[in-house]
Amino acid sequence: MGYYDYFPPSRPIPVSGGIKAQSQRGAFASRWWAKRWIAVLEGFNIGARLGRGKSYARQGQVLDIQIARGLVNARVQGSRKQPYQVSIELTPFKASEWRKLTAAMAGEARFSARLLAGEMPTDIEEIFEAEGLSLFPRRQGDLETDCSCPDWSNPCKHIAAVYYLIGEEFDRDPFLMFKLRGMDREALLAQLGEMAGDDDGWPLAEPEPLPEEPLAFWSLSLLPETVAGPLMAPAQSTALLQRLGPFPFWRGDASLLETLEPVYAAMGHGALAALGETAKAR
Repeated sequence: MGYYDYFPPSRPIPVSGGIKAQSQRGAFASRWWAKRWIAVLEGFNIGARLGRGKSYARQGQVLDIQIARGLVNARVQGSRKQPYQVSIELTPFKASEWRKLTAAMAGEARFSARLLAGEMPTDIEEIFEAEGLSLFPRRQGDLETDCSCPDWSNPCKHIAAVYYLIGEEFDRDPFLMFKLRGMDREALLAQLGEMAGDDDGWPLAEPEPLPEEPLAFWSLSLLPETVAGPLMAPAQSTALLQRLGPFPFWRGDASLLETLEPVYAAMGHGALAALGETAKAR
């Protein structure tokens, strides 16, 4: 029996509606940045607790996960009635450090393009290393973990379960790694110049006074073409959803983007057809 295998396996209380890993077999991550995160956990040498943590993640024993600046808080249902409280801390970067980092990234437009496409540029670590920093944790000492369970092992299987789910979420949304380091998605894109307004070149309509008659206010009038713009189908029906990023810890069988993409496409075609008929009737 190994040092970390003293406690015999216990059966967790089954839960309904927990965060269940999308990957039910094999690796939890497919992209290099998520693998980098999981490699730190798997280097802790915690024995059988690693496998139990995987089982907990795949069974849906993790009730919720909250990711904030430098901190992850989660609740995991174990064998006791009261769920365990799990925390994972990673030191966030200072504001002055982030200003230097984003200035360096802004000098390369491909960084913004790759991140918006949901990919972490392979050479992005060079920017952090130039400032004497590391985006990803490199060793156990870079993380501070805690669980309210009675197991003296740290990390325990409950921490491992949360850690695996975070790695799987990183696979879908690389911006979460930046958030843990103190820079959320919106702030990062703003500093990279991707959020510098949505002006599409069409003039704004002049404000009009409200009509005196209530019925006139509630009646629908045609919009001028200068307000609506030309009638054309969008190149990407889910562009706005992609800009918002993945829904964190989505609990459906398919991703939210895959679920809504045909709905948005149908809505776009329907709106285009309706507006086209309206234009013909003028």
